[in-house]
Amino acid sequence: MIQISNVKIDLDDDRDIAIRKQIEKIVSGRPFNYRIVKESIDARKKPIKFVYQVYVETDNEDSIIKRDKNVIKVSEYIKKETIKGSTKVNGRVAVVGLGPAGLFAALELARNGYRPVVFERGKDVIRRKGDVENFWETGTLNPESNVQFGEGGAGTFSDGKLTTRIKDKRVDLILRDLHFFGADEEILFANKPHIGTDVLIDVVKKIREEIISLGGEVRFDSRVDGLNISNGELKGLIVNGSEFETNAAILAIGHSARDTFEKLHSSQVMMTSKPFAVGFRIEHPQVVIDKSQYKELYQHPKLRAAEYHLTHQSSTGRSCYTFCMCPGGMVIGSSSEPEMLAVNGMSYNARNLENANSAILCSVSAEDFGKDILGGIDFQRRIEKMAYEMGGGDYLAPVQLVGDFINKRESRSVGTVTPSYKPGYRFARLDRIYPDIITESISEALVHMGRKLKGFDMEDAVLTGVETRSSSPLRILRNENHQSVNVKGLYPSGEGAGYAGGIVSAAVDGLKTAEFVICEFSL
Repeated sequence: MIQISNVKIDLDDDRDIAIRKQIEKIVSGRPFNYRIVKESIDARKKPIKFVYQVYVETDNEDSIIKRDKNVIKVSEYIKKETIKGSTKVNGRVAVVGLGPAGLFAALELARNGYRPVVFERGKDVIRRKGDVENFWETGTLNPESNVQFGEGGAGTFSDGKLTTRIKDKRVDLILRDLHFFGADEEILFANKPHIGTDVLIDVVKKIREEIISLGGEVRFDSRVDGLNISNGELKGLIVNGSEFETNAAILAIGHSARDTFEKLHSSQVMMTSKPFAVGFRIEHPQVVIDKSQYKELYQHPKLRAAEYHLTHQSSTGRSCYTFCMCPGGMVIGSSSEPEMLAVNGMSYNARNLENANSAILCSVSAEDFGKDILGGIDFQRRIEKMAYEMGGGDYLAPVQLVGDFINKRESRSVGTVTPSYKPGYRFARLDRIYPDIITESISEALVHMGRKLKGFDMEDAVLTGVETRSSSPLRILRNENHQSVNVKGLYPSGEGAGYAGGIVSAAVDGLKTAEFVICEFSL
């Protein structure tokens, strides 16, 4: 099989016909089969083009490779059978958490006959959806069922983004599974694939049903309160006050399980603090982003809602960047603790709402929160408490216009951007919530990014506070086999453990962790 890159077609071309014509030229009339493996948009100059990478099967492939620099030899990734280990499992293998890492770890274990038991502190995704929507409408927070906790993890209420920088071949397996369980076929080749919250909810439910059909068990409203450790070995989990016997547990708790982090720390599970990033959500009219990216073709029916990713190295020495950009989406409340306010972004599959939003973040490290292992959590909590108070309580979000933030003045009214956050907002001085070095870094980044993307620093773009949950503030230490460095049988995994960032990388990490468990333990 060969891969042909840089196949460009016009916006108004019939995709299949145009791609076939270009392949026919390269294979010199030989019969062939093809499939798209990547689609992107080149809007850097006129005319805007769709650009494809395709896999092609045909005759005499080696001779084609020699003639064209855009053609290389490739082979499909086929997952090998994982050889089962010899250590006996006491009870059943446990998976703690049902976010992407936990879902795909449990699925892999179930497919290999291990009948895992999954403990999820939150609710199933349908009941969870009701609690989340009630919070957005009324400001009534359920600390155990919210945007952070429950089936599917934090990514369920986002945009279902599937972009990742990791090169692991298992990425293809994750995408194929997500498609099999209901995601659009487009995720298999889109350059920046996404599922959308509305579709992802059903996908997550179907994966859970598959785990159960293969002999696994999923227990909701089941919080792991502690570990039974003896002589450096895991003996069991304390779940809702009772012990579950096991000597093999995958810990996929997500980046916001702060109480669990504290209990692991008190149990002397080795971990360390790590850098992360904090900032705000920024909202623009989606049409402003579309015009900036696509120019006069911004209304072309084949062009999706435009995206962006911007970075800036501030003169303060801090890195600033946009993160988790949600075209045609909304800013959402993502709090998980009482009287602390955190926000995130979300899009539905269609990405057709009025506003675009993204996080604009600044890096933080031990110089901001100290050397204490739990210092990052304390820092997040202080900022979230201040944001809650700035909003006036009841989880109203503090907002400030970009021009006012840069010029350090109070906002008094909105302009062309109506904040999308529910249950509501209140004007506040967001330029006072972070230490000065962070505020100065973000202010500088806004102006710099406005030079790269026209309209990004528009005066009446809206900043909503605060975004503090971009990644885990700590890392649970593990060895090359994903096992805790000081607790045998405990396998930290995913974003919460500090080894992933996003749905796909967390899912891949969960899958790999399950493979290591299978290699160690027998049925």
